[in-house]
Amino acid sequence: MRALVIGRFQPFHKGHVFLVENSREYELIFAIGSAYKSFSFENPFTAGERYEMIYNAMEELSVKKFFVVPVPDINRHGVYAKHLADLSPSFDVVISNNELIKEIFEREGYEVKETGLHKREEYQGKVIRERIAENKEWENLVPRSVAEFIKEIGGDERIRKLVNF
Repeated sequence: MRALVIGRFQPFHKGHVFLVENSREYELIFAIGSAYKSFSFENPFTAGERYEMIYNAMEELSVKKFFVVPVPDINRHGVYAKHLADLSPSFDVVISNNELIKEIFEREGYEVKETGLHKREEYQGKVIRERIAENKEWENLVPRSVAEFIKEIGGDERIRKLVNF
């Protein structure tokens, strides 16, 4: 069975790892939201960079089969489920802890499962971006491969520059 996981993954962090570890019975489809947004503090990484983060993290977690689909924003909640279904491989269930996503997909007949949020006060993109911007420790909040990738592409320095825009 396939499960759709929707997120911006700015960056992919250990909260996402928790979701993956608790969803091993599914073949996961990662829908990269806000795919056209990048180079802002809220969305510092490109869709391609986020794809690589997910790919690297899945390799680190020994997940062999998964899909990654960039999804542009349409800002129309009434057709969002159909929009994602049109852009991604078929899926049987949606995994989300977001109430709006749950409502949108259940209305279209999809089963939505929650994994629960794991250490949400630490494992969220905004907190990680803020820690990077403030030169605080952040590497322990993301998979090792993601931290290495962010440093390799200068993403940490990019975030520090973007915080002033």
